[in-house]
Amino acid sequence: MKTYSIALFFLLIVSCKPLQPNTADINQVNQFLDAWHQAASNADYSRYFDAFTPDGIFVGTDATEYWTKQEFEVFAKPFFDRGKAWDFKAVERHVYFSQDQKTVWFDELLSTWMKGCRGSGVLVQSKGKWHIKQYVLSMTIPNDNTNAVIQLKEKAESILLQSKIPKSAQ
Repeated sequence: MKTYSIALFFLLIVSCKPLQPNTADINQVNQFLDAWHQAASNADYSRYFDAFTPDGIFVGTDATEYWTKQEFEVFAKPFFDRGKAWDFKAVERHVYFSQDQKTVWFDELLSTWMKGCRGSGVLVQSKGKWHIKQYVLSMTIPNDNTNAVIQLKEKAESILLQSKIPKSAQ
């Protein structure tokens, strides 16, 4: 009876363990994101924007850049029309799956024309395909240069941030 109880306990513990993504799942996400970045480099407008959910959001490096998919399409179209949008290459990426394996969040270090940037986002799976729900692009700043960067952006962002404070909090 003791052996049976131990076996049953072990079986319960193993069956309750959250499903972990396998290498193939992680590779599929990496391939999706790499292909998305490549679509921008190739100026493949349809492939790039088809990767977003209809209600997808893109947050850019400027504090004013918070776009719905449709707004981002309008902003980006001239870049794609000239034959090359931007060329971002992931040099490091971390991928995390929800327990049901239908949502992914990730962060990536990118090599770009702006030098090092960070991208992070959320992917959702629909009908077996991944789509971008949100993507956030951030420029990296070496810690030793923080004060100099603050001085560069102080005027524009102080005005912007002040305009966003609710009247009741002023």
